[in-house]
Amino acid sequence: MRPYYLVQEALLRRNLQLIKRVADEVDVEIILAFKAFALWRTFPIFRDFIGHTTASSLSEARLSLEEFGSLAHTYSPAYEEEEFGQILHCSGHVTFNSLSQYERMWPVSSRFVEHQVSYGLRVNPEYSEIETELYNPCAPGSRFGVLAGQLPEVLPEGIEGFHCHCHCESPASALEHTLTHLEAKFGKWFPQLKWLNLGGGHLMTRKDYDVEHLIYILKGLHQRYPHLHIILEPGSAFAWQTGPLVSQVVDVVENHDIQTAILNVSFTCHMPDCLEMPYQPEVRGAESLPFEAASKPDAKERNIYRLGGNSCLSGDYMGSWRFPKPLEVGQDIIFEDMIHYTTVKTTMFNGIMHPSIVLEHEDGTRETLREFSYEDYRDRMD
Repeated sequence: MRPYYLVQEALLRRNLQLIKRVADEVDVEIILAFKAFALWRTFPIFRDFIGHTTASSLSEARLSLEEFGSLAHTYSPAYEEEEFGQILHCSGHVTFNSLSQYERMWPVSSRFVEHQVSYGLRVNPEYSEIETELYNPCAPGSRFGVLAGQLPEVLPEGIEGFHCHCHCESPASALEHTLTHLEAKFGKWFPQLKWLNLGGGHLMTRKDYDVEHLIYILKGLHQRYPHLHIILEPGSAFAWQTGPLVSQVVDVVENHDIQTAILNVSFTCHMPDCLEMPYQPEVRGAESLPFEAASKPDAKERNIYRLGGNSCLSGDYMGSWRFPKPLEVGQDIIFEDMIHYTTVKTTMFNGIMHPSIVLEHEDGTRETLREFSYEDYRDRMD
C-alpha cells in the first residue's frame, strides 16, 4: 500500500497538441518551464511537440541540455559567478534580472564562444492581475525585473530581448491587459530587440480558457512588431489535469466530534501549493465543502471528514469533504490534478516516503518510472 503520482500520457498529449496548435497558428515559440514540470522520463513525449525548455538554475539548465537535448532559455534572479560558465554551456538564451547582474556577468558572457547565446533583461511592467501576493512578481518592492525608469535610452551591449513574467494560471484577458502596460512602458525599446519572452502563467489548456482570444492577441502583437520572435513559457498548461496523486487511509481519528482521515501522504510534503495558495483540491468521489463543515453537529452522520497528512506539522491537514460512505483504513483517496508544480516541490520532511511516479501509457499499461527508498532520504543529507 504505497501512494503514487499517476501521469496519464493521453491527457499529456492532449495538452501538448493544443499548445502546438497555438504555437503553429500564431508563429510563436512555446516552451516548457521546468519550475512546474520536470519529470524527465516523459521528455520523449514532449519532444514530439516542442523544441526547448526554460530553466531557473544550473540544475534545470543541465536537465534541459542533458535530458531534453536542447539549450535552455535560462533566467535566474541572481547568477553566481562560479556557476555562470556552466550556465552558458547549457543555455541558448540567458536573461539577467538586473542591470547590476548584467554588468557583473557581461565580461564572462562577452568572452563565451562555445556557441551563440542570446542575452536579455527581465523587465517589470509594474502591473499584474495575480491576487495572491505570494505569487505576484510585480508587487511594489518586487525583486524581479528592471523598471522602465532604470533603463538607458540605448540598451546595454549584447542585450537582444526582454523577458516579462506577471501571470499565474491567468486568462487570456490578463495577457491583453499586460501588453497594454508593457508596451506603454517599454515599447520604445522594442525596435532594439530580437525577441520578447512573455513568461508563464498562460493556462491555455484549462477548459474555460479562451484559446481563440489568445491567438487573436498574439496575432495582433505580431502585426505591431513583426521583427520580434515571441516566446511563451507556461508550466501548468503543459501538465494541467494530466493525472492524480493516489493515497490511502491509514487511520481515522476523532477530536471534538471532528473526524480526520490520516493518509500516507502529506500536504506539506507532497501537495505544498494547497497550503501556500491556499486551495482545497478536488478529491475523486467526494464533495468539497466549506472548511467549517467538519465541525458541524451532523458531520459524522453525513460522512464529512478532514484529510490529514502523516507528518508532525500541526497544520498538515485540510477539510472538509463529504464521502458517500464512512472511510475505511486502506481505502484509496485520490487527489485530482496533482502533476504540475506538485511533483517538483515535494520534500522528504519527517522522512515521509515520497510517492512513486507512475506513467500510464496511451494503451492503458502502466510503467513505474521511479520508486523512492530510505536511501533517497538519507543521501539528501550525506
